[in-house]
Amino acid sequence: MKFEGKVCLVTGAAGNLGRAVAAAFASAGASLVLMDLDDKSLRAAYGKDDGGKLFVSADLLNADSVARAVAAALGRFQRIDVLCNIAGGFRMGEPVHKTSDETWGLMLDLNAKSVIHTARAVVPGMLAAGQGKIVNIAAMAGLKGGEDMGAYSAAKSAVIRLTESMSAELRNKGINVNCIMPTVIDTPQNRAAMPKADPRRWVAPEALAEVVLFLASEGARAIHGAAIPVTGLV
Repeated sequence: MKFEGKVCLVTGAAGNLGRAVAAAFASAGASLVLMDLDDKSLRAAYGKDDGGKLFVSADLLNADSVARAVAAALGRFQRIDVLCNIAGGFRMGEPVHKTSDETWGLMLDLNAKSVIHTARAVVPGMLAAGQGKIVNIAAMAGLKGGEDMGAYSAAKSAVIRLTESMSAELRNKGINVNCIMPTVIDTPQNRAAMPKADPRRWVAPEALAEVVLFLASEGARAIHGAAIPVTGLV
């Protein structure tokens, strides 16, 4: 899986999974557009930007903010070959009958609206180029509701449905759209929240990044609209 000459945009690039995905693409030779809410978090994660990577700050819930960031990326690299929608959010909610509008809106916004905003900004350039790869992050929770997880499960289900719809719309125009469905990711935050769990059974960010890299490669050129479980031993 070689990505020399390719430009990859990673949202949520300062997060645990975003950093792993960015590192995998960098090792494969890609140029990187690293997007997060502010430059400070990106500098803390990566140091200085350089000719091979560009930091862009954007509020993924604001379409104009995303459009400006993508325009800056196109100004530097003239193209975006791969879009990795890594940014998202989790909140253990309330029972459905007690779910607040704030929890419901937050989960749908962070996980689904963010995908719509990046697609709106990036897909036209891919259509003009006649090629592109888009990888979204759903979750196994998007397949089945769970206790106190109604809003999160609905949001991740929306990501799966958006992936399928985008694939149906774009597959005949040279663009592959797929998503992955992790369970618990082995992060410092999850270890702190679940100190009695065995993190060896969880999914390492680097393992998820390898699946993202594959779906963005030519090896996955025949895969369209798939939701790939990446569950570790959970």
